[in-house]
Amino acid sequence: MRDNLDSALRDPALCRGLLARLKNILGDRPLTFMEVCGTHTVSIFQSGLRSILPPSITHLSGPGCPVCVTSDAEAALFIDLAKNPEIIIATFGDLLRVPGPNGQSLKHASASGANVEIVYSPLDALAIAKNNPEKKVVFLGVGFETTAPTTAAAVLTAERENINNFLLLAMHKLVPPALETLLADEACSIDAFLLPGHVATITGLEPFGFLAEKWRKPSVVGGFEAADILLALCKMAEQLVNGKAVVENAYPRAVNDMGNPRAQALLAEVFETCDAPWRGLGVLPQSGLALRSRYSCFDAQKALGLQLPNVAPIAGCKCGEILKGRLAPPRCPLFGKKCTPQNPVGPCMVSTEGSCAAWFKYDI
Repeated sequence: MRDNLDSALRDPALCRGLLARLKNILGDRPLTFMEVCGTHTVSIFQSGLRSILPPSITHLSGPGCPVCVTSDAEAALFIDLAKNPEIIIATFGDLLRVPGPNGQSLKHASASGANVEIVYSPLDALAIAKNNPEKKVVFLGVGFETTAPTTAAAVLTAERENINNFLLLAMHKLVPPALETLLADEACSIDAFLLPGHVATITGLEPFGFLAEKWRKPSVVGGFEAADILLALCKMAEQLVNGKAVVENAYPRAVNDMGNPRAQALLAEVFETCDAPWRGLGVLPQSGLALRSRYSCFDAQKALGLQLPNVAPIAGCKCGEILKGRLAPPRCPLFGKKCTPQNPVGPCMVSTEGSCAAWFKYDI
């Protein structure tokens, strides 16, 4: 049934109708919108929407790819940690190729003998810890509100089952503070936001309320098929033309306006907010998640005495400007030359959800 629904939402006739509606609403009025979700980035490129949108509409990709917003200091810490022979690193696959100092990555560390295991869930890291009681297993906890509840569940499971050699390097980030930072920049040209459907399934609409209330920016939660995105664009265009600004849910089949209370309770139980570094944005107040003191025995930073190192930015890489919507990937001097998906210089070319990788693959 899900396949039938997805196919219907990609139906050319439906998309043509929504596109005509969008053009009719806007007329010649310009609209610059930003999406802040890697899945939206890929969907917009893959579906060809960029090539059929009216020229008055400008699409920007923001800081919505977890791998892309991982800071240089965090990448360097991952690599340093992997050099410890008493530690097994458990990580999602995309992080394996994120470049750190001198172009080194976890992939290079693994090739040199480091204990690096790719997992598909933090719960997989618990299994590795059980099977290797003589080692410390450090799960690299990156991602937004979408993945953080599963990490919280892993911590609670580790406590319940006394898996004391499991540690979490908590690097989860929260989307709303990043959007606040973008809008506070005088150079910001964003008219409206296509909000991340996956994040909103957890958070609901309330955390994004400031976009409308404080900044008067139309903001619409959208799904990921072509028709979903076009519908969300129609709704934000209607708001813009009518001088309105609200946070609207155009993805009700997946997103409850109140979010997921159980997931929210998990997050509140295990984590507290903290300042966090973002690539291109700097250290943003209360934009990260740290383990509460009750769970400090699972905190890799405290247990291992870790500190984020001071590292220089990657020379020539423009990922920071791209994540802020200031620069289109092809305008980076490294794009498609020194920096390709096969040999990425910056993280926006590493992840399949990165805007540089999407531009390169779909050649827009």
